[in-house]
Amino acid sequence: MKWTFIRIGAICGFLAVAIGAFGAHIVKENISAAMFANYQTGVQYHMFHALALTVIGLASAVLPATGHLRRAGWAMLTGIIIFSGSLYVMALTDLRILGAITPIGGVAFLFGWISLFLACRGAGSAAK
Repeated sequence: MKWTFIRIGAICGFLAVAIGAFGAHIVKENISAAMFANYQTGVQYHMFHALALTVIGLASAVLPATGHLRRAGWAMLTGIIIFSGSLYVMALTDLRILGAITPIGGVAFLFGWISLFLACRGAGSAAK
């Protein structure tokens, strides 16, 4: 599992940089300021959670094997796809209705963070 989430995090980080650069150099000139702000929010959350995926992979090397870490990783990836993906598509197509599914990705992020917390719960006391 360790290498899976480190690799996924690296790919997601690469994509966040590429999508951000594409937005700054090409997209920005062709969409409204409000839609570009949505696009930038997608890139920002994409990168935060790419880093979180990498942390989850690293954490799996030191924490006891539980389903919490696995769930955290898949939830973070799901959040990137739904949250950031819907913002990218909405900004590029001006289909504002896609904003209705963006919160589903946000819930996936929240689930990922709480799963990471649960995976770490008690880990510090076990080392004493």
